[in-house]
Amino acid sequence: MFRLFFAAWCCTIGINANAQNAITGVVTEESGEGLVGATIQLDRSNHFAVTEADGKYRIADVATGSYEVRVQFLGFKEYVAQLEVNQNVVLNIQLQEDVRFTDEVVVYATRATEKSPTTFTNIGKVEIQKQNFGQDLPFVLNWTPSLVATSDAGAGVGYTGLRVRGSDATRVNVTINGIPLNDSESQGVFWVNIPDIATSTQSIQVQRGVGTSTNGAGAFGASINLNTNHRYDEPYADIINSYGSFNTHRHTVGFGTGLIDKKFTFDGRASLIKSEGFIDRAASDLKSFYMAAGYYGKKTMVKAIVFGGSEVTYQSWYGVPESRLNNDVDAMLTTAAAEGWNQDQTDNLLNSNSRTFNTYTYKDQVDNYAQDHYQLHISHQFNPNLIANAALHYTYGRGFFEEYKLDQSLNDYGVPDAVVGAETIANTDLIRRRWLDNDFFGVTYSLSYDKGRYSGILGGAANRYIGDHFGEIIWAEVALTAPKDYRYYDNRGDKDDFNIFWKSNYKLTSQLNGFVDLQYRRIDYTASGIENDQEPVSVDEEFNFFNPKVGLTYEWPRRGQLYASYSIAQREPVRNDFIDAPTGTKPKPEKMQDLEIGWRLKKSNYFVNVNYYMMNYKDQLVLTGELNDVGSSIRTNVDQSYRTGVEVEGMMRFSRRLSWGLNFTLSENRIKNFTEVIYDYGLAFDEFNEVKNQLSDVDISFSPSLIAGSMLTYSPFPGFESTLLTKYVGDQFLDNTSNADRQIDAYFTNDLRLTYSFQPSFMKSVSMSLLINNLLDVEYESNGYTWGYIGGGETVRQNYYYPQAGRNFIAMLALKF
Repeated sequence: MFRLFFAAWCCTIGINANAQNAITGVVTEESGEGLVGATIQLDRSNHFAVTEADGKYRIADVATGSYEVRVQFLGFKEYVAQLEVNQNVVLNIQLQEDVRFTDEVVVYATRATEKSPTTFTNIGKVEIQKQNFGQDLPFVLNWTPSLVATSDAGAGVGYTGLRVRGSDATRVNVTINGIPLNDSESQGVFWVNIPDIATSTQSIQVQRGVGTSTNGAGAFGASINLNTNHRYDEPYADIINSYGSFNTHRHTVGFGTGLIDKKFTFDGRASLIKSEGFIDRAASDLKSFYMAAGYYGKKTMVKAIVFGGSEVTYQSWYGVPESRLNNDVDAMLTTAAAEGWNQDQTDNLLNSNSRTFNTYTYKDQVDNYAQDHYQLHISHQFNPNLIANAALHYTYGRGFFEEYKLDQSLNDYGVPDAVVGAETIANTDLIRRRWLDNDFFGVTYSLSYDKGRYSGILGGAANRYIGDHFGEIIWAEVALTAPKDYRYYDNRGDKDDFNIFWKSNYKLTSQLNGFVDLQYRRIDYTASGIENDQEPVSVDEEFNFFNPKVGLTYEWPRRGQLYASYSIAQREPVRNDFIDAPTGTKPKPEKMQDLEIGWRLKKSNYFVNVNYYMMNYKDQLVLTGELNDVGSSIRTNVDQSYRTGVEVEGMMRFSRRLSWGLNFTLSENRIKNFTEVIYDYGLAFDEFNEVKNQLSDVDISFSPSLIAGSMLTYSPFPGFESTLLTKYVGDQFLDNTSNADRQIDAYFTNDLRLTYSFQPSFMKSVSMSLLINNLLDVEYESNGYTWGYIGGGETVRQNYYYPQAGRNFIAMLALKF
């Protein structure tokens, strides 16, 4: 693969544009002082620059023509002007302070800046729009460093997920405008609940490692910080439609009033996304909305935001057995026997397509859930150096997943045996719904001070979660002796999450900046009632965590920036870690020490980021390879484990037509000592014995040692852009045994994205795009799980995978008025 990258690089080095003009200058504030870090962008081109010392910048290799120049810097009005380029141009720009707030102050407290000695990637509005064809957000972010995206339905719509540096969603902290999105109990993020959120997103920052202090679930692998749409000063309307393979289609309508009376704005969006999915019957029906109203005064900003979605998604989370993928009939019969499937289920396995098999056939085997988010943000500038932010939020989620269950013991549902005539019936087929009804609310706050050598933020949050879990039988083959609205299980979880942090940057010398970030976090979690397996739930835990972070940033004249940081992070176990823990035991909280050392360099035609990390864990919760009754992975603490690696991210613009972005991660992810547990049921299946296998220096599951991404962009004429998107993900193990018989093979895929935009006189723009996914029609799987047992004198192992779609496409038409 690296030979391919190297060859592509060598082939493009010699390509030059027909014209070699340069734009140079200085960006200053009104006092004449240079602004370091301002961005200069030539519209509808790949040219950009970031001001360096004294506000100086240079953009080279600019073809003759007319360009719209945009200059942006936080706290200042955006500069926009037309520029004719037919020779070298000197353009000095003076930015005016923006007396009205910009929406970036809402996320300032939880984001890293160029001063921060942390590892991060920023994705702006333009990049988001290019890749936003209606797939879930993990597929918009798929080409950021160290990230692996996966889709249960195989086509990027419905249930999707991501891992960063091998860390799953429960370890990736996600906030929207500084408000936590992770579910408080599972700590997971379910992107299907907020479909098309990318359309209403202005920018995204992905921090890898511990990152800077944020709100919500502990960041153990990464933080993803979304900032929703900023203030639009002019009225606008958008209509976006797309259609593609698997009858995937998306319809989005958006509007904004622009500034009314120079103070008020109103924005809205409504979206509908449907897809039949790549996997059999894995259809999705997704609806979402976004509404915002803002007041922008000289010293105060108030913004109310309401967004949400509803989804009805056919379940495809069981995966495809390895035996079915391999078309091995004997192995499929073994799978059916191990699963205890009846003849109809076995026939479904034998007669399905090898890559699209879905074990579920009941027509209403769906997940049906809705989630509404309410946010009220208030920001006030007391003086030029002091800004306060506060936000109130409330999230209401409710829904169920429905299941057809065969030959169920009534005793397992707390229901007496049914009597039909003279016959007593102890087992029956039935349909059940498992409900989750939850409320999440609280306040976040920050106070930012910036003057002279010092800048600091005092921030935090206080949040409360209430979650009701219960199950209902909505149909049974026999009449049940159960009361109306009977709940066969019912339990409740309550969680209080408080944190306070203080981040400080101090300019020690003209080139050296010191960083200190101290966070205290307290969690109180209780759960009580009866769980699905009729076992009692009893959790009453309190956690107190102190998470310090320190670092240095050195401005290396003309050679970029060096940084180093050391962080400690701690986090509590998730709900299932408590529920699924063996009797008499309880999971321990995890602790991690994170060392990050890096170098960043930005020039007019290229940038490069290189980072080394060492994440050393104590009591990390890792997968055992087992699944609970809803397909969630069971985890156990391991004493010592680590992740270490090197990340490289860069972009080079060879000419005004050609640019290449590349990132790759080389890593090692190991557990020093791991105990594999497998159950032995004896020769006659009348025993229950634990067999423990002691292993040392094994790979952590789902942690590929090589992840790479490439974006090769060619623009032969104005308005047209073609991009080849390449992704390589190395081998991943399904469990922590480093056994090659239980792994996901490496895969190498290519997508092709074509976009043509033009500006007719009667509207702002028309954009036509085509995304061809998996251009070379590669057969690959991006996720999976494994389980096994010993019985009847033999060891049975079953691997399950989530195949991704072969060559497929999505076409999109976007109209902007």
